Amino acid sequence: MKKLPGLAAGIKDKLIQQALERKLRQASTPAGQTPARPAEKKPEIPEEHYRFHLHPGYQQLRIINDGAKRLGVKNPFFKLHEGTAGADTQISGREFVNYASYNYLNMSGDPVVAAAAKAAIDQYGTSVSASRLVSGERPIHRELEQEIAALYGVDDAITFVSGHATNVSTIGYLFGPRDLVLHDELIHNSVLQGIQLSGARRLPFPHNDWEALDAILNEQRHQFERVLIVLEGIYSMDGDFPALPRFIEIKQRHRAFLMVDEAHSLGVMGARGYGIREHFGVDGKDVDIWMGTLSKTLAGCGGYIAGETALVEHLKFLAPSFLYSVGMPPSVAASALAALRRMKELPERVSTLQARGKFFLEQAKAAGIDTGTSTGLAVVPAITGSSLKATRVSAALFKHGINVQPILYPAVPEKSARLRFFISCMHTEEQIRETIQEILRALQRDKA
Repeated sequence: MKKLPGLAAGIKDKLIQQALERKLRQASTPAGQTPARPAEKKPEIPEEHYRFHLHPGYQQLRIINDGAKRLGVKNPFFKLHEGTAGADTQISGREFVNYASYNYLNMSGDPVVAAAAKAAIDQYGTSVSASRLVSGERPIHRELEQEIAALYGVDDAITFVSGHATNVSTIGYLFGPRDLVLHDELIHNSVLQGIQLSGARRLPFPHNDWEALDAILNEQRHQFERVLIVLEGIYSMDGDFPALPRFIEIKQRHRAFLMVDEAHSLGVMGARGYGIREHFGVDGKDVDIWMGTLSKTLAGCGGYIAGETALVEHLKFLAPSFLYSVGMPPSVAASALAALRRMKELPERVSTLQARGKFFLEQAKAAGIDTGTSTGLAVVPAITGSSLKATRVSAALFKHGINVQPILYPAVPEKSARLRFFISCMHTEEQIRETIQEILRALQRDKA
C-alpha cells in the first residue's frame, strides 16, 4: 500500500478505519436515505426537574419556615377549629374570640340553615353524582339561582362549585387574545388567573382610581375587541370599596363590560345586605357580570354569576368549570338558599354587623392603630409594616384568647403586612374593646 507522506502511522491507521466505517454505513443504508450519525450522548436531566422537594416554590417555603423557627416564630396557619367558627370558636379545647372567619351574619350554624341542609340530604342525597348538564340538575339549584337573580334584579344566575373557579372559568372562557381586561390593582387572585387563562391583555389601574381607568380606556379601547373592567364590592385585604356609579358611567361611555366581585360585600353593604348595588342605589342591569361567593354571608361553598339570559345560558352550556364539574351538593345549595332567605327575614343582623364594624374601626383609629383605607364594613386591617411583626403580634393575641390571622408577603407587599379582622354581627362591643387593648399591648411589647 502506498504510504501517505507526512502522516504518523497511528493517524494513518485511524483515517483508514474511518473510511472503512463510512463504506460499511453506506452499504447498509437504503438508496436515497442519509446515513445515520453516531448517537450523541444526551445531557443529564437536572434533579430539580423531576423532584418535588427541589421545586423552587417549595425551596422558598422551606427557607421562610426555617427562618421563622430560628426566630422562635410558630406557623400561624392551619389551626384546627373544633366546632362552628363564628364570633367565638374552640381550638385545642380552648375558647377564643374569633376574627378569622367570614361568617358575617352568623348563618353558618344558624339552626334554620342547618335544618335546610339536612332536609336536602334526606331528599336528594349527599351528591347529585353528575354534572348538571348530564343528570345532576335538581330543583334546589334552580331555586337558589332564581333567588340570586331576583336579588340583583337581573334575568338569571348560575352557581359553580368553587368561588375561585367561578372567576377563573368565567373570565377565561368569555375573553380571548384580542380582548383587554382592566382590573383594580388589588383584585383577587382568581381574577388574575382567569385573565391568564383567557390570553387577553391585562392592565391594572391604581386602587379605586376611576379617573386613571378612564385615561387608560381613552388611549387603549379601540385597539381591542371586547374590554372587561373588574372591581370588587369590598376589597378583602383592605375593607374599602369603589365608587361604583363612576365606574358604571365609564364602562357605558367606552362600550365595555363591567364585572363586580361581591364575595365580601353581599350581606355587608346596603340597608338590607343586598350589597354594593343597594348601597349606591344602582340598577342591577347597569353591571354586566355580578359575581359572588356562597361561602361567606351565604354559609355554603361555591360561587355564582348573575346577569342577562345570554350570559348565563352561554356559561351553562360552555364554561368548562361548570360543564365538566359535578353539580353542587344539594345540602350546599339548600343551606345557601336558606341563608339568603334568612338575611331578608333578619335585617337586624345586617345593621348590627355594620354597627360592630364601625365601632371596631373607630376604636382602632382612636388607639392609633393603622387601619389603612378600611371603611369598617366587616373587614378591618391592623397594618404592622412587616411580616415578622404581624406574625409575632398574631401569636401574642392568640396567647390571650384572640384568634386573628396575619396576612404576609407575598399576599400583600412586605411593608403592608397586617392582621386582618373579620367582624361578625355576633361580636360584642366589650369583646372589641378588649381586642383593641390587646393589640396595643402586643404592638408595644414588639417594639421593646
